[in-house]
Amino acid sequence: MKINVIVMLFFTTVAVAQTQKERIDVRGNCGMCKARIEKAAIQVKGVKYAVWQAETEQLRVLFNAKKTTVDSIAASISAVGHEANGVAVKDEVYADLPMCCQYRDESSKEMHGTMMKH
Repeated sequence: MKINVIVMLFFTTVAVAQTQKERIDVRGNCGMCKARIEKAAIQVKGVKYAVWQAETEQLRVLFNAKKTTVDSIAASISAVGHEANGVAVKDEVYADLPMCCQYRDESSKEMHGTMMKH
């Protein structure tokens, strides 16, 4: 009986130790950006939670560090058109974003009432 409890505690501790919280800088403007960014992050195997805020341009993520990394999450987000942790976006991918999501355009930022950080 004691052994079972010890084994269960060990595995619980290991599982918690693998979970990591991070903040990732992600460029974007609006609710459509939010949905796209969060979906790209959640689709990465090991990501359990992802919430992006336009005001801060930060994504809060909770993920299993044994299954993924911040770099992998940033690459997934970059692939859908949003610069994440400095990972560049291909020009053709960025050009396909809706006008309201084109964060490089200062007038788009002003339209959403957010400040340019970069």
